[in-house]
Amino acid sequence: MNQKPKVYFENLDGLRFICFLSVFLFHSFHSDYDYIKNTPTYHLVKIGVFRNGNLGVNFFFVLSGFLITYLLLKEKEYYGKINIISFWKRRVFRIWPLFYFCVFFGFVIFPLLKSYFGQMPNETANPFLYILFLNNFDFINKGLPDASILGVLWSIAIEEQFYFVWPLLLSLLPARFYPYSFAGIILISLVFRYLTVDHSTYSEYHTLSCMGDLAVGGFGAWLSQRERFVLGIKNLNRLWIALLYLVVGLIYFLRDDFLLYTYPVQIAERLLIAVIFLFVILEQNYSDQSFFKMKNFKLFSRLGVITYGLYCLHFIGILIATTVTSRLSWNTHLWQVFFLDTSLALFITIFISSLSYRFFELPFLKMNARISYISKGAN
Repeated sequence: MNQKPKVYFENLDGLRFICFLSVFLFHSFHSDYDYIKNTPTYHLVKIGVFRNGNLGVNFFFVLSGFLITYLLLKEKEYYGKINIISFWKRRVFRIWPLFYFCVFFGFVIFPLLKSYFGQMPNETANPFLYILFLNNFDFINKGLPDASILGVLWSIAIEEQFYFVWPLLLSLLPARFYPYSFAGIILISLVFRYLTVDHSTYSEYHTLSCMGDLAVGGFGAWLSQRERFVLGIKNLNRLWIALLYLVVGLIYFLRDDFLLYTYPVQIAERLLIAVIFLFVILEQNYSDQSFFKMKNFKLFSRLGVITYGLYCLHFIGILIATTVTSRLSWNTHLWQVFFLDTSLALFITIFISSLSYRFFELPFLKMNARISYISKGAN
């Protein structure tokens, strides 16, 4: 075939940005002043509204599992096989440049900046585990790194570990065994969560716990190849769609009250959340009865294209903003922490991420496109 088949889900870029924004707000609203942190309003916003903002990472896992699996299945359908080496090269061009920049910034530039501002660097993270994309295990063993930019890279490591194995599995297995392999991975994840239910860091950051999210996304991609299933989503009643988004809201705001309350629910809650997130993706992709489509939120969709940079670099934006507002004493009131600090951090994050995408990531993405078997459009 001379022309590459095209796959583009136009509503997913906006979802990406929403996921990033959730994580960003989860990490925002920092204050050094107890008289601010002890106010009811601060607790309501920081602890009440955005305490589950890290679920944006769960959504990223499901979304990534869906997209990558869908593309691999289409590649196998059109060409009769999956070019594993080409897939790995594409992952290198897309993920490695910015990831290793963040690693360099965290281990080299950040300690220098701390010293410059009169603070003592205290990095305990192991750089070799970051270089090898095993840093989620470093996170489990040692907790948050001193350099906050390193702290968000654990999810990138899990995705890279998963996608080192994933194309091998899809390439070697006959297509009729795919649903059993997806289900097997999900089962392994559930068993692991059962065995480590008393260790919250394992449940949140271990590959065997998180890979279930990616497999759920993969399962959704496989189901999306079935015309009858897609037709069911296409004709989904608006009542069910409203219920879907109501459940998403309940999970986001009341997760700690319901899903983390008992051991059996703790074991299954990640799977339940992943399935709900998958149906959001499917609803946005295929439903004719949607209340809204993310493609209509043009700004969110444009920013969704640079989400990888937004996610990796947002702690730089937060660090710059909090340093500036602290030096100028613009962080001494609650409204300044909520609005000035956070808005400035978001603006800086978008600015540096746009520069990163245009001048650093895009040249690698162009190389990526040349070796892709499926054209992904803006995705």
